[in-house]
Amino acid sequence: MQGMDEGSSLRVAVIASRFNTAVVDGLVQGALDALARSGVAADCCEVVRVPGAFELLAAARRALKLRYDAVVCLGAIVRGETPHYKHLADAVCHGLAELARESDVPLAFGVLTTDTAEQAFARSAANECNKGAEAAEAALEMVQLLRKWGGNGRPPSG
Repeated sequence: MQGMDEGSSLRVAVIASRFNTAVVDGLVQGALDALARSGVAADCCEVVRVPGAFELLAAARRALKLRYDAVVCLGAIVRGETPHYKHLADAVCHGLAELARESDVPLAFGVLTTDTAEQAFARSAANECNKGAEAAEAALEMVQLLRKWGGNGRPPSG
């Protein structure tokens, strides 16, 4: 993201699912690359791995209470042969949306919900279509907006 000032002072949590690792690793790399391009220091980016997309919820809830300026959630849910895909995707989408509504800290949604593995790989490739990079850029843009409106985006200490 262009124009991000004080990027090196930002602390960002990147929470990523281990399920569908080959896809999610691309999302993580895209997010880290985008954060680095924006001036966020590598030692200010904490990558945390959780078992699957559903576990992103508990980790994100905790991360939002810590001293991060932004939280980026990354995962990949690929449609299978059973309705499990729909239930999981709905729960993760609704759960992360609820956490984002409850917090003044930007929470970026970078969870792919695709019909095929090919679609997931296309969205996690090292190119301009990487959804991990897009999620990280959105988080940084929201930090900037919240700071412009008179807050640092962090929860009150105490």
